[in-house]
Amino acid sequence: MCSRENEFKSILISLCYFHAVVVERRKFGPQGWNRSYPYNTGDLTISVNVLYNYLEANAKVPWTDLRYLFGEIMYGGHITDDWDRRLCKTYLGEYMKPEQLDGDLMLAPGFAIPPNSDYIGYHQYIDENLPPESPYLYGLHPNAEIGFLTTTSEGLFRTVLEMQPRDASGGAGAASSREEKVKTLLDEITEKLPEEFNMLEMMARCEDRTPYAVVAFQECERMNGLTREMKRSLKELDLGLKGELTITAGMEDLENALFLGSVPDNWTKRAYPSLNGLAAWYADLLQRIKDLESWVTDFNMPVAVWLAGLFNPQSFLTAIMQSMARKNEWPLDKMCLQCDVTKKNKEDFTSAPREGAYVHGLFMEGARWDTQTGLIQESRLKDLTPAMPVIFIKAIPVDKQETKNIYECPVYKTKHRGPTFVWTFNLKTKEKPAKWVIAGVALLLSD
Repeated sequence: MCSRENEFKSILISLCYFHAVVVERRKFGPQGWNRSYPYNTGDLTISVNVLYNYLEANAKVPWTDLRYLFGEIMYGGHITDDWDRRLCKTYLGEYMKPEQLDGDLMLAPGFAIPPNSDYIGYHQYIDENLPPESPYLYGLHPNAEIGFLTTTSEGLFRTVLEMQPRDASGGAGAASSREEKVKTLLDEITEKLPEEFNMLEMMARCEDRTPYAVVAFQECERMNGLTREMKRSLKELDLGLKGELTITAGMEDLENALFLGSVPDNWTKRAYPSLNGLAAWYADLLQRIKDLESWVTDFNMPVAVWLAGLFNPQSFLTAIMQSMARKNEWPLDKMCLQCDVTKKNKEDFTSAPREGAYVHGLFMEGARWDTQTGLIQESRLKDLTPAMPVIFIKAIPVDKQETKNIYECPVYKTKHRGPTFVWTFNLKTKEKPAKWVIAGVALLLSD
């Protein structure tokens, strides 16, 4: 047994609780961890050995060293995402601190760290005091469970739909009705798809190549690439359905996707990350084209930019910094973005700001933005991704950046988070930032 029994047992309990939380948090999907990691009992066992050795070798409990070893090496060795690493370190910062030796530590709401006891005593304490399983035990909001259950059930129904026999019961009649449905949808999409952007004509019209104009050109080029592929593949499938071309594997995949109402893979490769079905995805695409058309008509900055409507939102945010850097002759590598959340919606604005930009179309997951107080607050039940008001973004020198009462909030393109990361927005909070880190709070460009 460890010569410092009280400290060893107390930190061991924290370590066990931490292990249970990081392993079980995986079930909440991307709001739990951006990526899934293979944590296992071996991580806990080796961490206990490290704890024993460090307590034996030091006169005082080396809290910082222990947190570093567990968070960066034992458990952190699995982690490949910086935001997940921050979450792991935050958990350890909350669960392992000197106060726990006096019993002044709540591992979860209503569950204080157990006093010194033996194996049976700890079991009894946990059985009597540990609250029922709920997202609160992980520091998450109950909405996280609603989101995870919704995603699971959607996946189940999608699989059932895809497993249905293609020519169910109707034989030739069913096959023809399937083709008719696909043909109707194909004609509808082709009819509504606008013409490509004329890049040469646009470039000739644009007199001042500002960073914003360059972003507009890039967006139009990428949109042309997507609409070109859509027209080509739809025309090819149309000829195949008429019997004028041999149906290839690619055409068959496109037909299946149209029939099931999902976005075809060859379109997704050229498009932007999206979790929508085909109907919502196509309506979204047309809105993006409309917004781009109005932007490139005179190349004046839109009053409020729909950040989610861009293929590459990072390029627009970088353009804000570039234009400010040129105007004020600041070094670009010594600048950052400042985000001020307004109290208005996009309809309330009539003109673009003189510097920076207004952006709209963001949603918050894991918490909500309180317009009255101008702070992050707890989510409302069943309101999974409340919309954000318009955000005013401008570039400032790094040394003028606010660091007090700030939560560094990651921005992602979709709920899948991980690889769809865009930027970090600093948002005001009265609560400790650790609370929002553990709650998995992030801004999304699509609800």
